[in-house]
Amino acid sequence: MLQIFGTKKSADARKAERFFKERGVKYQYVDLKEKGLSRGELLSVAAAVGGVDNLIDPESREKDLLSLLAYLVPEQKLDKLLENQSVLRQPIVRNGKQAAVGYQPEIWKKFL
Repeated sequence: MLQIFGTKKSADARKAERFFKERGVKYQYVDLKEKGLSRGELLSVAAAVGGVDNLIDPESREKDLLSLLAYLVPEQKLDKLLENQSVLRQPIVRNGKQAAVGYQPEIWKKFL
């Protein structure tokens, strides 16, 4: 089943919900503030999008954490992202082994 990970404040996460609703696609919405991604889910998404660095939102308000992440090796970055998922790009749309981060309707179409 298709999953959308995001927060209520994320306009792009709301756009992803609307995109799939309009196409009649069933999905599970996971609020990152209530329940974050597990280590396995995060690893799977990172593999699908080309690495941990592609999961990080450079526009995040967590500037100190973004600065720290720049100096860590991928495994350490993964641990920090698991601890603080507020720096993840949103939405994360996952369909099995396929995934996309950020507002990417052209990729979402492939999930239909």
